[in-house]
Amino acid sequence: MNRKGKIYIALAVFTLLSIVALEATKPNELNWFPSYAKHHKIPMGTYVFHEQLDRLFAASKPINLDRPPFEYLENNPDVTGTYVFINNDINFGQSELDRLLDWTSNGNTLFVASSALENQLLDTLKLETSYLSQLDGFGFDYELQLKNKALYTDKVTFNNEEIQSSLLYFSSIDTLNSKVVGVVEKVNSSDSLKVAHPNIIKTPFGEGTVIVSLFPQAFTNYFMLTAPNQQYAASLMSYFSEEQPIYLDQYHKSGKIFYSSPLYLMLNNKHLKWAYYIMLIGVVFYIIFEGKRKQRAIPIVNPLRNQTLDFTRTIANMYFEKGNHHDIALHKIQHFMDYIRTQLYLSTETINTEFIKNLAARSNNSVEATKTLLNTIESISNTPNISASELETLNNLIETFKSKHA
Repeated sequence: MNRKGKIYIALAVFTLLSIVALEATKPNELNWFPSYAKHHKIPMGTYVFHEQLDRLFAASKPINLDRPPFEYLENNPDVTGTYVFINNDINFGQSELDRLLDWTSNGNTLFVASSALENQLLDTLKLETSYLSQLDGFGFDYELQLKNKALYTDKVTFNNEEIQSSLLYFSSIDTLNSKVVGVVEKVNSSDSLKVAHPNIIKTPFGEGTVIVSLFPQAFTNYFMLTAPNQQYAASLMSYFSEEQPIYLDQYHKSGKIFYSSPLYLMLNNKHLKWAYYIMLIGVVFYIIFEGKRKQRAIPIVNPLRNQTLDFTRTIANMYFEKGNHHDIALHKIQHFMDYIRTQLYLSTETINTEFIKNLAARSNNSVEATKTLLNTIESISNTPNISASELETLNNLIETFKSKHA
């Protein structure tokens, strides 16, 4: 390889290592997934809310429930207190909603904070909702305010630029029974007149109370860690009774309470995740190319059969069937003479006493046996017709002679 090629390879390796280093040192992007899970410290988790709730209500010791509300209330029908549901979307279902409302009507409090509510709950409480920024798009600052003068009533600002979500408000409420707890309005709206819309209401239900909020973001880490938003969230917590237990739902959550996948630790780490993906891509390439090489079976090619022996047997049978023992003997003698020339390296032009001695020495045979064989060959060569027994005798003498040399 020339110098120019080595420089190109070095530049390619340096570029690759630089990309890997930049990716490894790049800060992780914020996870804006609306989990509302207790253990999540991401912006839309509720770790701070649960931490503060445990501090403010240490006497009642808030109880976290990871079971369906229907199951818990069926197994514990006599429990009393406040049942709190916080998530971006809550859908109880008719049976579970009826069970919760029955429990609430016995003098308990049902607190639901969700960006989307099911129609059964809205119909029961005679509520209708609408989007605050349905026509104007995203990217607004919203001002939130509580109406109870005994609570924190200053306006707090919420910006939805990062989470890109439209806020809901109650476009219609049961004015005879429902009381507005909180309102929301757009700060930089293009409307000529800003209007405060109700987004938190409180409704008596039987002997109990239902509080519905369309702003669950008030309990997220993102909202509570921005001053003075924590005062707004703390004022909402004042609707939880200190004298009765507080049940915090951990079942209706978008974020998982636990991770059932064994690959969670690997996929949660950026470097391990990409190593895993590269391994899978490599396996796919291996299957494609390796499978392509082996998908065509190699045909079995049988070697050509050596038919020399069969041909020889055929010719021998022809001679034997015709009874031409003399011709067979001559072929046998001719083949033996060729054996002497090629294997024992002796000339067969002159057969005399010296030739017999040399032949006997080189073949490890006695001189008498060698003489007997050569005399038999000479006798058969000069006889026009021989019998089968004479042919057999010649063959035995030749084979015995060759066996001594081998």
